[in-house]
Amino acid sequence: MKTDPSQRAQTMETRAADTGTKFDWTDVGRSLDDYGNAVLPGMLTPKQCETLAVLYDRDDLYRSRVVMARHGFGRGEYKYFAYPLPPLLDELRHALYPLLAAIANRWNALMRVDVQYPDELEAFLDRCHRAGQTRPTPLILQYGPGDYNCLHQDLYGTHVFPLQVAILLSEPGRDFEGGEFVMTESAAHGQRAEVVALRQGDAVVFTVNQRPVPGLRGGTRKVAMRHGVSAVRSGRRHTVGLIFHDAQ
Repeated sequence: MKTDPSQRAQTMETRAADTGTKFDWTDVGRSLDDYGNAVLPGMLTPKQCETLAVLYDRDDLYRSRVVMARHGFGRGEYKYFAYPLPPLLDELRHALYPLLAAIANRWNALMRVDVQYPDELEAFLDRCHRAGQTRPTPLILQYGPGDYNCLHQDLYGTHVFPLQVAILLSEPGRDFEGGEFVMTESAAHGQRAEVVALRQGDAVVFTVNQRPVPGLRGGTRKVAMRHGVSAVRSGRRHTVGLIFHDAQ
């Protein structure tokens, strides 16, 4: 059954208001500045997580399936959703984008990158689509024992939004063991790795490619970020990823 457009708009407005007030976005921005990531605890309820996780077996919802080992990405698999996205993910994508666009624009100004992101997701997606980037990028990942995700960056075309959101759908210690979200930072002075602890329903906002940091002698320099998932020791782990640019 199709959702009435006015009802969908009202739902999205409520979601946007909830997202804007549930978290301290000044703290989110500060954590992203300092570490390249920020945790949004309890973004989804356990029921919402379970509802999304069971969608993994619904092949009609996806445009493609990727077995990581075939491409050297690690082990495990993921599926890219087709349009239209599941309503909850569509609402979250629209609600989070304007909050993150403000941070992305501030970062680009600091890094002297001549790109500014529009206030609303639809305008940014229109920019992607006019450049031939028309394939949706939100995805769901499934890991079993021994599966892992190599460190990587999700760069799909000319227009790349510099922040991404992953939401853990499974409960560590109950549904799976291991499988920690990992980030690395590479710069001329060395490297840094960080394990980001998440519980079921927690989201992590993280840097897709580069972020600005204070220079050693003043000014601003760029550091490169990558993300991945350590090996799952037992059980099954599901995650959804919200990527804001579409792919070619």
